[in-house]
Amino acid sequence: MWKEIGDRESGKLRPNSFITRIRSNRASSLHLSNHKELVSSHRGSVNSLQVDLTEGRYLLSGAADASLAIYDIQRATDYEAGGLIAKHKPILVDKQHQNGHKYAISTAIWYPIDTGLFVTGSYDHHIKVWDTNTTQVVMDFKMPGKVYRTAMSSLATSHMLIAAATEDVQVRLCDMASGAFAHTLSGHRDGVMAVEWSTSSEWILMTGGCDGAIRFWDIRRAGCFSVLDQSHSQLGRRPPLADKSTTKVSTSKARAPQRKVGSGSSSKHSGTSKILKHAKGSAKQRLHPGLLTSQDRATAHYGAVLGLKATEDGMYLLSAGSDSRLRLWDIQSGCNTLVHYEIVRLQTSKAIQLAVTQDSSIVFLPCMTSVKAFDVWSGQSRMTLQGHYENVNCCFYSTHDQELYTGGNDRQILVWSPLKLIPDDADECDRRTEQPSAVDEDNWSD
Repeated sequence: MWKEIGDRESGKLRPNSFITRIRSNRASSLHLSNHKELVSSHRGSVNSLQVDLTEGRYLLSGAADASLAIYDIQRATDYEAGGLIAKHKPILVDKQHQNGHKYAISTAIWYPIDTGLFVTGSYDHHIKVWDTNTTQVVMDFKMPGKVYRTAMSSLATSHMLIAAATEDVQVRLCDMASGAFAHTLSGHRDGVMAVEWSTSSEWILMTGGCDGAIRFWDIRRAGCFSVLDQSHSQLGRRPPLADKSTTKVSTSKARAPQRKVGSGSSSKHSGTSKILKHAKGSAKQRLHPGLLTSQDRATAHYGAVLGLKATEDGMYLLSAGSDSRLRLWDIQSGCNTLVHYEIVRLQTSKAIQLAVTQDSSIVFLPCMTSVKAFDVWSGQSRMTLQGHYENVNCCFYSTHDQELYTGGNDRQILVWSPLKLIPDDADECDRRTEQPSAVDEDNWSD
């Protein structure tokens, strides 16, 4: 770190590059936190974790005992070891609410633009929308089967849709604005365990099913417009675009060219962007959702797709399957990038939650009782985080603090952060008494 600081002081390193390098160094040095501890109130396995996207301050968790909890991860409730270890107790706990879930909570997510609402899905076939301030259910959606995952688009300005992955073959979109189902997406031949919104378009939805297929949907159209095929691969570069010349790109870090969008629209919200349009020869065609062709039957994994995670730039998609494989997909072309990740053992009884760093350099994958960290572009194993006593179900990487939160069947929520060797006394006060430190006291200041 001192080298980066020296380069920044001398002007050799630009501000943005300095920030990126520091964040990357912190993400590469994660250990079980020696200064922060979350006191779990759950009496069942922790199935879902998410830090709010607005303040990066509140951690939402859902567990198998139908309980949910919210933690303030920036302000501790107590301190131990002379103030060196901050203990965070839940500021909100809900158990056996009269209108709450009856069975295990499988997914819990924040409303993307406000911490006043959050959404939970459960094995009791219900998706509920909660008011954070009153801890009351304000909306309830009855689903046809167990709810495995829910997702909301962080880019959406035109809709308030909750995408639900259930044991039913159809993917349903719940509209929070009307309180009714807005869409039913048909195409999978088995239950759906993973769902993820595109990080570059508010209209594109990606789903992974127990049939081993990953399908891409434009919610403004009927039927999926693409199915990923693990045998459709391209190594070293992306397919050439019609309006641009072919250029060679490094195999380890393939970066997409910036797409230009007409005036009056943003690239992140453009639904007409070139995403996953398969072609036979030079003629491109869109398959009818009812047609059962070789392309429609393509599979991304030899087994169920357990988890999906899109990179922050919206160019790549990571998928984990019950075949113990982690794959990286080029979203624009639909190609398997053939990045070779270590074969790891994954639990197949439930959906898993992956996490990616802000610069999309490291992916965190729950592997039984540990969490594996891989380099996204080379596939090399960076580190193995071991601390849970039982299987790990979920992980979430906080971009605000460069910390990783993991939850497992041992009912614990662990914090992984860069080692903190020197106590943080930037607050200029004793954190236990909230009074000025004795070193800073004087006889003239207020």
